Amino acid sequence: MLSAQRRAYLLETLRRDGKVVAKDIAAELGLSEDSIRRDLREMAAEGLCQRVYGGALPLSPAVVGYDQRKLVSVEGKQRVAAKALELIDHGSTIIIDGGTTALALARLLPSSLQCTVVTHSPTVASALVEHPSVDVFIIGGRLFKHSAVASGAAAVEAAERISADMFFLGVTGIHPDNGLTTGDPDEAAMKRVLASRAAETYVLGSAEKVGAASPYGVIGFEDAAGLITDADRRSDVVRALSERVRIVDAGA
Repeated sequence: MLSAQRRAYLLETLRRDGKVVAKDIAAELGLSEDSIRRDLREMAAEGLCQRVYGGALPLSPAVVGYDQRKLVSVEGKQRVAAKALELIDHGSTIIIDGGTTALALARLLPSSLQCTVVTHSPTVASALVEHPSVDVFIIGGRLFKHSAVASGAAAVEAAERISADMFFLGVTGIHPDNGLTTGDPDEAAMKRVLASRAAETYVLGSAEKVGAASPYGVIGFEDAAGLITDADRRSDVVRALSERVRIVDAGA
């Protein structure tokens, strides 16, 4: 089988099954696992998949640039944000992560809500400038432009002094086997610190992130109070996720 044919087969398997297991594909095609792994390495380098131990998973569409992400799953992010809003109590202190779903949540906070918002996202803070009754605390640091958030040592040090009731966490990949992931190691570290400073962490997960993966792990499912998602609860992936974390259904 030619290389182009193998790659086409791998891509079709990834689309159909939501994963590629190198050992299984090698047996199906009568090839060595090394050949399949080499194909997967090349495909990952071209942005066609995310390599994981033993094979590959779909690459998250949320790893594109910030402006492009604004156009991805707009309605789904609104549904997730609206469901997250239901969890916020008057007088609480909440941490809102960066990203487009987090921004949608900030924009939904009603003018009657009195609370404190802590964020390392300039865009989230800016969205709350005109809010009459939300106190906003901004964590500073090196600007990670891909997600428009502060990260690095200064941001981590400032975050470690926070204490909050709830953290709304954004990730780019949510997979029952590969966990909660994002595309940058410093950003992942910052998210872990923020999660450790809140009594509860809820994951904001619009449907396009479910079943996908990124390179860097954030927190374990056991450290999340729930996954807020509009993904179809009848899907195999969501059913598998429900065995690891509480699903907060934001479906239409």
